[in-house]
This record gives sequence, C-alpha cells and structure tokens, in this order.
Amino acid sequence: MPSPRLTPVPGGVLIARVALVGYLLFVGFTVWLPATVSEKVTGLVGIMARWVADAGIAPYRPSAVVLEVLANVALFVPVGLLLAFALPRLRLWQIVVIGALMSAVIESVQGFMPSRFPTLSDVIANTTGTLLGGVLAVLLVRVGAGARRGADARTAS
Repeated sequence: MPSPRLTPVPGGVLIARVALVGYLLFVGFTVWLPATVSEKVTGLVGIMARWVADAGIAPYRPSAVVLEVLANVALFVPVGLLLAFALPRLRLWQIVVIGALMSAVIESVQGFMPSRFPTLSDVIANTTGTLLGGVLAVLLVRVGAGARRGADARTAS
C-alpha cells in the first residue's frame, strides 16, 4: 500500500513553510547551544524528573532518562507535521527519512562540540517524533476531507 499524500490547501502551504523555517531555527538554536547554556533552556526535564522523584512515583535518574527521550520525541512532532503540510507531495516515509537525516546531522554536529555528545537514542527519538507528526498530519487531512464530504453532501440535498 503506498504512503498517503496530502492535498495542498491554497495559502496553507506557504504558512506551513514559514512555520517550518521558524521551527527549524528554534530547534537548531536549542540543540546546538553549549551544554552549560542549553541546561537553562532544557532544564524542564530535570525539574519534572525531580518532581516525579519527590512525589515517590519513580527515582530521579530513570525519570530523567524517560523524560529526556519523550522531550526528544515531542521536539520533532512539529517537524513531521510541518514537513507534511509544507511539502505536501512528500509521502510519509519520505517525511520520516528527512526527520531522521535532520536528527543525524544534529547529532553529528554535536559530536564536534566540546560540551555536547551525540547519541543514537536521540536520533531514534527524534525520528519517532517526526513519524508521529507525519501521521498526525495525515489524520488531520483525512478528518478534514471527511468533514468536507459531509458538508458537501448536506448542501447537495
């Protein structure tokens, strides 16, 4: 079964492209900051892990690891979503490959930064986020198309 394609919405593609560029600038800024600076930006993971540990739900270290993976997934959901709407001719698998390549570039550059280190788990989490964003875009388009068909059927009768 071929991957679904999105149907472009006039004007929506331009908005999605502008939003994608803005979001990618935000991601680049976030992932390529020196570790001492990025800790201030991404310190939310530590705060949440401390809250989980203090609440007696789970120890700090495992909570921090899980929350960091979830944060990486969440960081790339908008990438998949915006790629799907910005480049509607792409198939879902192409969106996922682009997200994986973007993540590999990010991790490779981090390998040259003295205060950062690349991890395969980040590439996997980021790619998963891209997939989830792309799937969300496909679902939104299908729901929208179904709503339009229902509205067309009501006006035709």
